[in-house]
Formats: sequence, C-alpha cells, structure tokens
Amino acid sequence: MAYYKPQQIAEITVENGVKKAHNPLLTVLILGFLAGAFIALGYLLNIRVIAGTPKELGGIVSLIGGAVFPIGLILVLLAGGELLTGNMMAISLAKVAKRITWGEALKNLSLITLSNFVGAIFVAYFFGHVVGLTSSGVYLDKMVDLAGHKLDDSFLQAFISGIGCNWLVALAVWLSYGSDNMSGKILGIWFPTMAFVAIGFQHVVANMFLIPAAIFEGYFSWGEYFMNFIPVWLGNMVGGAIFVALAYWAVYLKDGKPAAVDQGQAPAKAGYSPELKKKHA
Repeated sequence: MAYYKPQQIAEITVENGVKKAHNPLLTVLILGFLAGAFIALGYLLNIRVIAGTPKELGGIVSLIGGAVFPIGLILVLLAGGELLTGNMMAISLAKVAKRITWGEALKNLSLITLSNFVGAIFVAYFFGHVVGLTSSGVYLDKMVDLAGHKLDDSFLQAFISGIGCNWLVALAVWLSYGSDNMSGKILGIWFPTMAFVAIGFQHVVANMFLIPAAIFEGYFSWGEYFMNFIPVWLGNMVGGAIFVALAYWAVYLKDGKPAAVDQGQAPAKAGYSPELKKKHA
C-alpha cells in the first residue's frame, strides 16, 4: 500500500489548501452543501444504529456509533465535498505557508460554514423530521439525549471538546492525503473519526445536524444552538489550525525545504513534484 511521508503530506496539504481557497464560488457552495449533508447522513446513521442498543453495553454503544459515523467523512474526501473542519486545517496550512491571503482564508471558511450548515439542515429537516427518521420512538429519545449532552457543556468545555475533535478529524484528513489509493484513504479516515465520535468530542458540522434536528421536534431553541456553535467552531479551529496545521508547518515546512523521497518508505512516484501537486490538488 503506497503512502507518503509526513513532509510530503504537508506539501500536498498546502497545495490542496491553495486550490480550496481559489475554487469558484458556485463550486465552493455546492461542495460545501454536499459535505454538510454527508456528515449529517453519517450522524443520522449513527442514531439509527445505536438508538435501540441496550444501555448495559456501556461504552460499546459509543464504539458502535463511532464505527458507522465515518461514512460521512469518507464521502466528503472520496466522493467530493468541502468540509469546514478539514478546511480549518488545510486553509490554515496554506496561509502559514504564505500561499494564500488572510482575505482568501476567511472568505473560504465563512462560505464553507454557511454551505455546510445548509446541507446539514437539509438532512435534519427533510430526512429526520419530514421522513420521520428522528421524530419518534427510540430514535427521537436518542437524538434528544445526544443533543442535550452537547448543550449541557459550558463554553469552556465545548471549546476544549472542539479542540480534541478537530485534532482527530484534521488528522483523518491528513492521513487520507497520505495514501495514493482508495483503501488506504478509507483506513486513514476511519479510525481517527471513529475515535472522536466514541470519545464524545464536539464537531461543529455534526452539531449542525444534531441540535437543529432536535429543535425541529420541539426541543431546545436556536439561541441555545448558537451558544453552542460559537465555542465549538472556535475549538475546532484551534484543533485543526494549531494542533495540526501549525504544528506540522513548524516541523516540516518552516525552513522551506522540499520533501526528500525515501524509496524504502514510499514508491518512487510518491516523490514530491509538479505532477504530485496536480494529482492531489
């Protein structure tokens, strides 16, 4: 299974961040909508799977839910989508590498926040509420319980939870960039994503589905949602931008040296080159 060394992944990520920042507006909005919907579908699957699971299983329930949730991020990265938490890492790395401007970075993150929200709300309202997949029985109970736990966190708790979440999610994106085949990408995505769900960290886009879905059934309020949105967004930003992007920039890119190819760890085609940039853009 071919893979790239960490410094090569860092350079691939910079190129991806540059491309994300320069995508046309319509492309950004469509891919952002799809990513929000994909993550929401992953969370919907999680709820449908674990809702009837006996409480006696304890942490196994969280592990089961975590095992199915990654389908959302797999669809984002392999089918195509622009996810806020991934962009918080890739756009930030492109910025600290001085390949994009502050204006381009902020514009992208703002547009992706909005379009992810629309995609997640679409799934919450039409699939959860209208179709009824989260509107009754054990599915409603589980959804409200999960949403309530998110909203119970203080500002500081939600912020720190957001850091932990996107430290793992951004690493899942990072690992997906480190493989040149689909099976390797899926493995790289799966385990960090499963970990954040099983731990119970807060993901701003997942919450765009979960909490509004509960609101549509008459629980909680939009004010409560936005008081959760702010610290989780900020925490996710810190997790992706500082704990992944800035950390790896300092280690691998700060001196501006190109990645060396180690034939013992990666195939010759994994050497960083204009062709590599084009392939992973």
